[in-house]
Amino acid sequence: MSASSTPVLAAPNSTTEAERSQPVIAVRDVFKIYQMGTMEVRALRGVDLDVWPSEMLAIMGPSGSGKSTLMNIIGCLDVPTSGFYALDGVDVGGLNDDQLAEIRCHKLGFVFQNFNLLPRTSALANVELPLIYAGTSGRKRHDRAAEVLDLVGLGDRLDHKPNELSGGQQQRVAIARALVNRPALILADEPTGNLDTQTGIEIMELFQRLNQEQGIIIIFVTHDPETAEYCNRIVHIRDGLIEADVATN
Repeated sequence: MSASSTPVLAAPNSTTEAERSQPVIAVRDVFKIYQMGTMEVRALRGVDLDVWPSEMLAIMGPSGSGKSTLMNIIGCLDVPTSGFYALDGVDVGGLNDDQLAEIRCHKLGFVFQNFNLLPRTSALANVELPLIYAGTSGRKRHDRAAEVLDLVGLGDRLDHKPNELSGGQQQRVAIARALVNRPALILADEPTGNLDTQTGIEIMELFQRLNQEQGIIIIFVTHDPETAEYCNRIVHIRDGLIEADVATN
């Protein structure tokens, strides 16, 4: 499949009943092996995982468990050494770099612990960045970025630079940036790790609202059990294998 023919998901809340009966993410017997000099590191050792429409789940595990490697594969930042991974029915393992970039642009949003904002640009410009890569025209880009900043409670902070915003506000800008291309899936890596307790609660409540009201799948990679408490499913990974997969409600 060419990059131009990679299907783009409709808005998550337009998902049909037939689509709801299929996993958005299907991981089958996935291995990821790294070569560290003469040593072979098996970061993933036969992982199976399905993620369904509108889920909000946490992937948890100790350092070195393989959870970040799994997130990178789900996020099309890396590919399996062996095994099968399909995102919205597309076999990711068979795509080239341009096609992977196309999927990341249109189907995925990323939120990181350190915000990863451009320091000398406004909140609006930071949020517009994925739309520039997607080729969206200037006025549409501006309007959409302003819309999602308003959605995350920053409609009155469009022109503020990151150093003029609190940590919680910076993370809201990062969430707006993840939302701006209407992704089906947001991957959040320790999104409250640099926030105080109350701000972390506010950010998790925002994620929960986005999941419940817009049907966006949200996957957290976290050490924090308080983050996991907001999720309806917790996947525990250890030594490159899923050791538990628990529905919480």
